[in-house]
Amino acid sequence: MSVPLTLLGLLEREPSHGYDLKRDYDTYFGRGRPLPFGQVYATLGRLARDGKVVIGEVQPGVGPERKRYVITEAGATELDAWLTEPIEAEPHLQSVLFTKVVLALMLDRPAQDYLDIQRGAHLERMRQLTEIRRNGGLVDGLLADHGLFHLEADLRWIDTTAARLDALRAEVVRP
Repeated sequence: MSVPLTLLGLLEREPSHGYDLKRDYDTYFGRGRPLPFGQVYATLGRLARDGKVVIGEVQPGVGPERKRYVITEAGATELDAWLTEPIEAEPHLQSVLFTKVVLALMLDRPAQDYLDIQRGAHLERMRQLTEIRRNGGLVDGLLADHGLFHLEADLRWIDTTAARLDALRAEVVRP
């Protein structure tokens, strides 16, 4: 996730204070990984330095002055380019799990056990995401669906790989 571009998107919606940006980021994109305040303000500082945002009105606050950030034309142009550019498809041709399975076979360790453990972890995460989908709102439900679809694909890969372990062993183990 690109924090700078996400903040630019929130700012294009409306000029905002850092606190409001953090709240909106955490609400829509944080999902268990809230954005630290320090990262919000450091990112806003870089965006201002690079001419992507400017500081609009400043309001006195209980603590430091509250600065309202406004996206610039350069920031809007970068945001538009990012939004319209397709995301590179990530085929995960060398995932960590694949590496573990191949190494297990090479080292004569129980690759099937590793696949079974991973299947269990995936199924547990799917149960959690299903609960989120069932009890959450639309945003949570769509994010849970995204995760569930990826986990389903991983489970298909785990099953296919488990069925082919002997053939894979023959390819990766030196005679």
